[in-house]
Amino acid sequence: MPRLFTGLEIPDDVAFDLDLMRGGILGARWIDRESHHITLRFIGDIHDGLAREIAYELEGIEARPFALRLTGCGVFGGNKPHALYVGVEENAELRRLQALHERICQVLGLPPEPRKFIPHVTLARLKDPDLQSLHRFIASHNLYKSRVFEVARFVLFSSRPSRGGGPYAVEESYQLQAGL
Repeated sequence: MPRLFTGLEIPDDVAFDLDLMRGGILGARWIDRESHHITLRFIGDIHDGLAREIAYELEGIEARPFALRLTGCGVFGGNKPHALYVGVEENAELRRLQALHERICQVLGLPPEPRKFIPHVTLARLKDPDLQSLHRFIASHNLYKSRVFEVARFVLFSSRPSRGGGPYAVEESYQLQAGL
């Protein structure tokens, strides 16, 4: 029974920049550079038959390549932060692509994703972090902007059941089509 999600890969040089941010927060479990990604739709633990159906339906997505930029940083969890992330600049094509993934999953019988889509790259999982160092980190990286990079494909990832952070494997990749 695979655990699946769809997402976008981060170019190596941008992931390297994110990797340079590591450190300085007690209680942070940093995500490895090769595991940086932007999740489009978490699918979860599903049977092989449904996994094949999802993989097949993803082939039918028609979307153009688009440019993307990572920007700023923040935390999920409010007063009890549990994840540190870098955000993604607002992008209509990204939102459209994510909505197509959500629709495919719902048509195939998965429940709607309960969380609002907030595109991001997780930098670290947090467990009782030192709040002072966390606030310092955010203040010093809040103006971060990556280079603009081209998104030319999305992927179907699998992961082992764990507490997050990888390792992830690319099961299938799907090229976006120029000229649509």
